[in-house]
Parts: sequence; C-alpha cells; structure tokens
Amino acid sequence: MQIKEKEKRKMDVILKDGSLGEQSFEDRDGARTFRHTTSHILAQAVKKLYPDAKLAIGPAIDDGFYYDFEFSSPISSDDFKAIEKEMKKIVKERLPMERFTLPREEAIALMKERNESYKVELIEDLPEDAVISFFRQGDFVDLCAGPHLSNTGYVKAFRLTSLAGAYWRGNEKNKMLTRIYGTSFPDKEQLEAHLARIEEAKKRDHRKLGKELGLFTLMEEGPGFPFFLPKGMILKNTLIDYWRKLHEREGYQEISTPILLNKKLWETSGHWDHYRENMYTTEIDEEEFAVKPMNCPGGMLVYKSQPRSYRDLPLRIGELGLVHRHEKSGQLHGLMRVRCFTQDDAHIFMTQEQITDEIKGVMRLINEVYSKFGFIYHVELSTRPENSIGSDEDWELATQGLRKALEEIGMEYVVNEGDGAFYGPKIDFHLEDSLGRTWQCGTIQLDFQLPMRFEAEYMGADGEKHRPIMIHRVVYGSIERFIGILIEHYAGKFPLWLAPVQVKVLPISEKFFGYAGDILQSLKAAGIRCEMDNRDEKIGYKIRSAQMEKVPYMLIVGQKEEESQTVSVRSREDGDLGSFALEDFVRKAAKEAEE
Repeated sequence: MQIKEKEKRKMDVILKDGSLGEQSFEDRDGARTFRHTTSHILAQAVKKLYPDAKLAIGPAIDDGFYYDFEFSSPISSDDFKAIEKEMKKIVKERLPMERFTLPREEAIALMKERNESYKVELIEDLPEDAVISFFRQGDFVDLCAGPHLSNTGYVKAFRLTSLAGAYWRGNEKNKMLTRIYGTSFPDKEQLEAHLARIEEAKKRDHRKLGKELGLFTLMEEGPGFPFFLPKGMILKNTLIDYWRKLHEREGYQEISTPILLNKKLWETSGHWDHYRENMYTTEIDEEEFAVKPMNCPGGMLVYKSQPRSYRDLPLRIGELGLVHRHEKSGQLHGLMRVRCFTQDDAHIFMTQEQITDEIKGVMRLINEVYSKFGFIYHVELSTRPENSIGSDEDWELATQGLRKALEEIGMEYVVNEGDGAFYGPKIDFHLEDSLGRTWQCGTIQLDFQLPMRFEAEYMGADGEKHRPIMIHRVVYGSIERFIGILIEHYAGKFPLWLAPVQVKVLPISEKFFGYAGDILQSLKAAGIRCEMDNRDEKIGYKIRSAQMEKVPYMLIVGQKEEESQTVSVRSREDGDLGSFALEDFVRKAAKEAEE
C-alpha cells in the first residue's frame, strides 16, 4: 500500500548510538524498531509472570517479532491471554526506554546476577574491549544494540500468534527453547486487517491447495524434494514454455550442464570455500564431486569450450538447471524452501561498454514477465558483503554499473547494504502478491570474479585478449517456488493460459457420453486442455466438483445441447454464460488462452 508522506506517523526513537531520532511505522526501519520494542515488552511480561524463565533473543521479523525463552515448565498458547494482559499494563504505563552501556566484565556480572546465562554467553563471544549496550524499561533490563521506541506507549495493538521450538543459536546440538511469535501495530484497525490477511493466507496455503488440486506432494522418503504430479507438471511445463518463448525472442541460447562436477571446479569458482556447508558431495573413482548448488560454473565451462571474439558478445546463455542445496529440516516449507529446484538461470558475457544496455534489457524482460502475472514489485540494490572476493575497484565498478542502469531506466530502488553475492553486487526484485506479501524472486548479479578465476577471454577488435564481464540473472528464481507463490497469489484459480485443466466437460448422464466425447476431441484439437467427468453422479455434484478443482470453464451437456449441437457454458468467475455453438466457444477459449 502506498502511504502518503502526510499520513506517516512519526515516533521518537533511541538509535543504536544512543542519540534520539524520528522514524515512521510506515517505513521499513520504523516498523522493525516498533516490533523490536514489542518483543522487549513481551519479554518483560514473561519475566513478570514466569520469574524463572531465561531470556535468549528477541528480534523483529517481517510482519512481526519473536522472543526465545527457556521455561522451567512448558507453556502453551492457552497462556497467551495472561501474557497479553501483562503486556497491556506495560504499554499503559508508557515506560521510558533507557539505553546504557557497560564494559564487558561488568556486563557479564550484571547478567549473571540476573541469572541470564544465554545473555552471558552472547557477551562472552564479544571482543574484550567491546562496550556493551543495554535497554531498561521499568525494572526490566535486556542486552540489546537497539534501536528502540522512546517509550512503550506507542505499541497500541498487538497479538501473540504462535509457539514453536527453536534451538539456541539455531544449532540442533544446543538446548531447545520456546519461541513465542507475535505481531504489533500502532492501532487496532491495522492489527485486525493484518490478522484477516493471515486467515486468508491460511486458505491460500500452497501446500493445502497443491494437495487438493493434485499439483504436487511432499513425501517422507524425500524431505525437501517435491514430487510433481501430472497436473503440476502441466503447470510447470507451461511456465517453462513461456520462459523459452521469451528467451528465444531475446536472443538467448539454451544449454544444459551436468548436475555432478568435481571438487576442482568448485574450488576454482570459490563455492568450495564460501558455500561448502550448503553442498552435497560424493566420490567417483576416488575423486570428490559435488552436486551443483548453482549453474554458473557450468556456464563458464560452456563459454570456454571454444574461442570467443568481441563479435560474439554479448553472448546470452540460458539454462533451466536442477540445483541442490542443503537446507536444515526446520527451514523446509512446501515449495518455498526446498532442497532441490529448477533455477531459470541465464549468464550474459559482455564487454564493459555493454553492461548498462544488457542490464536494462534484463530489467525490461523481468518487468514483462511479472506484469503478465499481475504482480507489482519493488527493487533493491544489494552491495558488497563481508564474505566477498575481488578487489575494491572491481566491486565499485560493478556496483556503479548496476546503479547507472537503474537510474537510466528510471527504476526506483532502495540500497540493501552488505547483502550482495560473495562474487558481486546484485539487483533484487521483490514481488507483491494479492495479499500484499513480498517475495524475492528475480535477481541480476554483475560479476567480474568468475571470468577472472576461470581465465575466460575473448579476442578484441584490437587483436588482443580481453576478460569478459558476466551477468548472472534469474526471472522466476526457482520455478518450484514461483509455482508456490502463484498458487497463493491466485488462490489456485489460475488464469486460463496457466490452468492445468482449462475446460471440464460435464455430461448430464451416460446417455450423452458420445456427444461429450466429440466435444472433448474438438477442444483437444484446438489445443485446449480438457477433461470429461464421466462419473455416475448428478450434474449438480459434478459442477460443485469442478468448482472445487477451480476449473475456469465447465461445459454442461444434455439432450438440448446434443440436439442443437451446442454447449451450456459455466464460468468459474461469472457463473452461467448461457448456450454457445461449440465452434464459437472453442474460438473464445482459444483466443482467451492465447491472450
């Protein structure tokens, strides 16, 4: 939702350096400060009700916050009401948030005195000369860098939403803690609207709809490795066909590279040093191999497979590559977080002079695709992370190349400091779905490092060898994840061109199976995906079943239709459309699918 400047509500905040400032809840930083403060209110309430509880960590997250505790006896969501009641008291008191600092040893002593062993561990991991910051509200003190609201009174509306188990510091060898999730807003109306969206999201959950619609399944024999069913494969292949059509138009050449490649390759690419913990490995002929987590090193080998000239550039190479990445079991989530997925990769090899035009071309392509699905999006420019490779000069040149392309095309963007890939900066595209949730899908990464590490070259117009520059880019990101997003975005009601079954033929009785079969053949001949419901059921039941399957069109066939060689058409969206000559409906459906 676009918020006008005058509608933004300013909040006084205590920044990380202890200075006072202003933020607005309608801005991302302000919302995170607001919810981080709410997590401290939660922690204070819990300590009031459960004095023996030990504090772990309590950050803000997208749309909410959580806090991890160690309780002496288990709690349940039934206890939320009492905790929320105590939180309301803290809010009503408008307790000032006070920041203070201590030297490391005094900080440790304070936390030991309060029996907060997890906080002690966190402090002990900090440098000996570190100055440790705390925030106090009333009699409650928490180790925290901030920022925070100036007082607890800003938090007018909140709700504790769920409980989960969470290992301390995410390590399954550590103790399991209790994580309390919640959300908060400046007023009750925003909270209620958010909770309504959550309920709607539950109805749209792609795992639930994927099962009901027969698209995919998840099995214990392959955790994190989804099984696509026939209708799901139709959906997946339709997306792939669309991808291929666009990329052929844009001058991309499609390749396929092996899933297994040896350790030496991954050492050359840098993945062995920077991504090893996410890779699956095996041994072949006493040599170590890895299952590819990314397609780019294989793309580099394809580039190097023959001599290249400046006349070959820009060289656009696309690959629908199956990649595998090790994700912890607790992080797996339907199609959104899996261990294997199809990445719609493309790698563009180019000269320095071609950078801006190629990036602009990719941005136009991504915009075309997202517009096709009705998504709006925002763009982030992610800069150099701490764990990176390459020179300062190369990083500056690459970052400025992305920035220049964004500005020339007139694309608004925000800078996401330190979130680039280890080999280069990137532009990330965050989709907003029909519920207002955002998903990071498309990305454009500018890379000077891989061409250098692989010693890639081209012969320039001057007769000398030069190093190409490389763009990594995806549009869908992960086809599997994109399907999950589409399921929830459309609530399973795919537009006609995407729907696995576009038309369902519903004969009133077995007597009309022959005419229904002729209709089916006419639809298939026109390239329309269709099925016939030949069960011995009443027509009302068949219609309800087709509606539950979210089929765009239902054709009801009985004596009247057979005699007049027509079909009675029912639309998923608009209900009864009346009688159509078969050829007229076929033209209508084919045209709609094509458009």
